[in-house]
Amino acid sequence: MSHLTGKRVAILATDGFEQSELTEPMRALKEHAAEVDIVSLESGRIQGFKHFDKGEQVEVDHVLSDVSAQDYDALVIPGGLFNPDALRVDDQALAFTRGFFEAGKPVGAICHGPWVLANADVLKGRTITSVPNIRKDLENAGATWKDDEVVVDKGLVTSRTPKDLPAFCAKLVEEIAEGKHGGQRRSA
Repeated sequence: MSHLTGKRVAILATDGFEQSELTEPMRALKEHAAEVDIVSLESGRIQGFKHFDKGEQVEVDHVLSDVSAQDYDALVIPGGLFNPDALRVDDQALAFTRGFFEAGKPVGAICHGPWVLANADVLKGRTITSVPNIRKDLENAGATWKDDEVVVDKGLVTSRTPKDLPAFCAKLVEEIAEGKHGGQRRSA
């Protein structure tokens, strides 16, 4: 198994995240010795969901305004309907996300999470997957969409739904262990 000692990973989330899509990647990363921070729009606790039912709350480690992509080796964006919908209209969240792509750092997004990538304007020429009902949004943002459990494109790891979490987490760990992806940055 890959070893992530010394790697620092940000999980960008806010109220309405799909619980398993935050907790499972966090567990996998920590099992491989990564330092994982929950980064959000505000301090305190954020509310998770199990589909449409309230789940557990998670403590926020850092407010978005206090960190930058330079502070981390990788980014994870969980899905859920409300979480990425709020993040994709937040300028700080979009700038934070773009910073990882500009630096060629690994990024993982699952379910509705790629909505944030579409609004951050980082999908042109990329191959990804997501929950099927946002396919057209992602294609309109310049992505090629595939219906696979996990798609990896130069450090960008995407998956469709919680049932894909085992494959998503395994590829996420692998990509973070590899580090920077030199050919990742593309001009518009």
